[in-house]
Amino acid sequence: MNRGFSGAVAAALLVFVAEGAAQSPLEVPYRLVRLDNGLSVILHQDRSVPVVSVNVWYRVGSANEEPGRTGLAHLFEHLMFEGSKHVPTGEFDRLLEAAGGSNNATADNDRTFYYEDLPSNALELALYLESDRMGYLLEGLSQETLDNQRDVVKNERRQRYDDAPYGRAWLELDTLLFPAGHPYSWSGIGSMADLSATTFEDVARFFRTYYVPNNASVSVAGDIDLDEAERLVRKWFSEIPRGTPVEPLSVSEPALDRVVRKTLTDRVQIPRLFLAWLTPKAFAADEPALEVAAAILADGKGSRLNQALVYGRELAQDVSAYQDGRALAGSFQVIATAKPGVSLDTIQAAIDHELDRLRTTPPDAAELARVINGIEASFYRAMERVGSYRGKALQLNAYYNAVGEPDYFAADLARYKAVTPAAVQAAVAQYLSRDRRVELQVVPEEGR
Repeated sequence: MNRGFSGAVAAALLVFVAEGAAQSPLEVPYRLVRLDNGLSVILHQDRSVPVVSVNVWYRVGSANEEPGRTGLAHLFEHLMFEGSKHVPTGEFDRLLEAAGGSNNATADNDRTFYYEDLPSNALELALYLESDRMGYLLEGLSQETLDNQRDVVKNERRQRYDDAPYGRAWLELDTLLFPAGHPYSWSGIGSMADLSATTFEDVARFFRTYYVPNNASVSVAGDIDLDEAERLVRKWFSEIPRGTPVEPLSVSEPALDRVVRKTLTDRVQIPRLFLAWLTPKAFAADEPALEVAAAILADGKGSRLNQALVYGRELAQDVSAYQDGRALAGSFQVIATAKPGVSLDTIQAAIDHELDRLRTTPPDAAELARVINGIEASFYRAMERVGSYRGKALQLNAYYNAVGEPDYFAADLARYKAVTPAAVQAAVAQYLSRDRRVELQVVPEEGR
């Protein structure tokens, strides 16, 4: 196949014509296609606005790395934009921008995805660009490119973690929560030593193992004709050869049977407290109750911890809480930054007082309804658009890879609407124990 792509498409005059009736708000119809090379393709038509989003999801993240070679998943976020066989360095962004499009990518423990949001008449451009780096990335890479992007990632680590206020705490939390050797025990951005040790052969092996059609899925959502979109996907992706099957990670469920305490000194003015617990993985039965508990504790000015720490006794400058469900395990975190002159022990005692209330007494109906209403509203807001980090193209792919069903929107919302006050109390009592958690304090260096 001639893989050159006409610049006329990228520079075409864009004519927007919206058409099609609105769908039921909790129904996202789709077509699922599986190519002979193992690539799964999800197509969803939304005629409300003449735009389209392409989301390419690879089932690889930092959990697939090995000790001594951490940081590869994140490094690929950068390398994938540095040119492939038919798209020289700089052309990826130039072509998209000429067509009025934008793009981005992100990697976490369990997956890496790339997306393009662009006018619907430029769909083929996005498919061409994504297919070229899936099939032909290594032909466009060089040792010089690897060295340059390795330095970029190292600098990103310095800016986000090593030199950022409280940044090193984020590197420590998973190390303290998970046992050594667990796929979540190392930082997704990688260590400086591992990044320095990474060779071109390491990069090539990682790409050939994980960046293959049978370890990926493509979601296309927006103003598309389903048959034409399927034809274009087949045109650009069918020739890419299948890779060796990737076995899913299988590890025992981690457990924490004690309190793990650590204190870090940092170049900060005021101390910050991190409390963290091991909790169920994503889509486990108790996950919605824990997410509701996090919102009851710290979502909005009227939440319990905000009232107790920030607006009531004025012990803290800020407080947050969240449940982080991942594919292999989850964690629950409460983070509070003290007011000047307030000790972290005082902050922790106030947090435990509010947790004890939830451990022993269910939240009232009005409190629960406020949180559930907010969750439901966020579902509908996300379904109003097809692209970016929260749109339907991403969510169809996320559901497909997590539960095997792209249109899981209604079922997912139903999990939260089924949460009862008793379920919240039971989840807090079971998982957020005082004697099985990480207590990490970040305090100012001497003289500050």
